[in-house]
Amino acid sequence: MNPEVTLSGMFGATLAGLLTLAIFSFLFRDNPFYKFAEHLFVGLASGYYVALQFHTVFLPNLWTPLTQQGQYINIIPLLLAVILFTRFIPNLAWLSRWSIGLMVGAYAGLALIGALQGDLVAQVQANMLPIATASMLQNIGNLVLILGTLTCLVFFFFSTEHKGAIGATARIGVYFLMVSFGASYGFTVMGRIALLIGRLTFLFQEWPAAFGARWMP
Repeated sequence: MNPEVTLSGMFGATLAGLLTLAIFSFLFRDNPFYKFAEHLFVGLASGYYVALQFHTVFLPNLWTPLTQQGQYINIIPLLLAVILFTRFIPNLAWLSRWSIGLMVGAYAGLALIGALQGDLVAQVQANMLPIATASMLQNIGNLVLILGTLTCLVFFFFSTEHKGAIGATARIGVYFLMVSFGASYGFTVMGRIALLIGRLTFLFQEWPAAFGARWMP
């Protein structure tokens, strides 16, 4: 027996292979095997996410500072977290609105600042490109990018009716948007194909290798 082949390796590879085949069985039609694999994945992912949040967020950021470091100000977020569970008590469900409202407001403020700093400002800076460089190809690329950005902005400018020069500019922006959406869709398809290739590689190479076999070169 190959020393690299272990019982745990064979069991894990077989389990992963059977679950992969169960997911692929949906290509034929919806069936109990696919439902089982789907529900198992959702359940395991949910449990892992809860455990991850408990050990990486709740304990180090709230419980440990409160109980071991004397940061009693953390009692406030702890109470707000407990109040969230009143959602399951019909007579007290209205209390959870305080926690939900605070979370939504704080998240909206942080998301707005993050979007401005991470997206808007970065995109504006990224479009401040020179059109007189040493490379003619670079000049053309920068000019196309600037033109596409401006025409797309005109397309989403609805304060003025899209007629005449504004309408023509907006139509050019539509073409740029179509190219952008097509490229995004193609990138998404490439990502899914890469995932498919990874699972097929596992089924025909890694799974047999766990038993010391080799089906494909």
